[in-house]
Amino acid sequence: MKNNDLVIETHGLGKAYKKVQALKSLDLKVAEHSIFGFLGPNGAGKTTAIKLLLGLARPTSGSGSVFGFDIQRQSVEIRQRVGYLAQDPRYYESMTARDTLRFTLGFFFEGPKDKIEERIEETIELVGLADKADRPIRGFSGGERQRLGIAQAQVNYPDLLILDEPAASLDPMGRHDVLEVMERLRKYTTIFYSTHILEDVQRVSDTVCILNRGELVAQAPIQELLAGSGMVLFRLQTRGDIQQARSLIAGQPWVTTVQVEHSNGRAEWQVSVSDPNAAEDLLLDLVMSSPGVKVTSFGQSKYDLEEVFMTLVGGNSHGKQ
Repeated sequence: MKNNDLVIETHGLGKAYKKVQALKSLDLKVAEHSIFGFLGPNGAGKTTAIKLLLGLARPTSGSGSVFGFDIQRQSVEIRQRVGYLAQDPRYYESMTARDTLRFTLGFFFEGPKDKIEERIEETIELVGLADKADRPIRGFSGGERQRLGIAQAQVNYPDLLILDEPAASLDPMGRHDVLEVMERLRKYTTIFYSTHILEDVQRVSDTVCILNRGELVAQAPIQELLAGSGMVLFRLQTRGDIQQARSLIAGQPWVTTVQVEHSNGRAEWQVSVSDPNAAEDLLLDLVMSSPGVKVTSFGQSKYDLEEVFMTLVGGNSHGKQ
């Protein structure tokens, strides 16, 4: 990837608050006109990273640029080209969506009224609020409020949209609508969004970055991350006492993690392995060699993003128990 194709680039970017290292040596590369999913559990450092990119906090180590502008010395130039949506946008409830966008555009443009109204109409259509444009916002659903927030963030033609948990508190229909808007916006801008909803990331993102405890643990195109995690997953369903079998499996050198959940007298196994050939040859026989264990299903499975995420972020807590 050439540097002139990058919207965001950081090198060893870090931030410490007194004795707490909120962000540790972050190296990011965000390509133009991509949807970039910024993942991590609460406290991972996502918000700190966004503040640094926008010049709202100063790094204690490393460097970064947005559109080639230095995040410390040229933050004003950066913010002029960025649209931002907070996790919980607030509005004047008595205003309509059209009034809100007209108010927002007043901070950016002076010019022919018909051109401003034309841009408002375009934006309303883009986010799917044409039928609600002249109703008071107090009657909007959560999804409609988020779509209005995205409209407000991009009404001034930004080259980069930063969305903070845009679908966090929405029902499935609201999330679906917000993701559709994000996909439509791809051809106009670059989208950088933080989230913890892994299903949404897998659906719309081109590239994924995963943070944990302030550290970058993965960054790759999503298909590469899913295909090249270096592990293969096997699923088993068993009945009977599995303690001996679980210990035996966890002790194999080609087993990375063993997770077991119990439901209705059955044990659901997820076994991550680094050597799928060894697993195919040995795993089933090893489980069945334990007295009292009956295997009711067995097979290899592709990882989805949630499983990759838990392996990278939560694997230490599940491990070979």
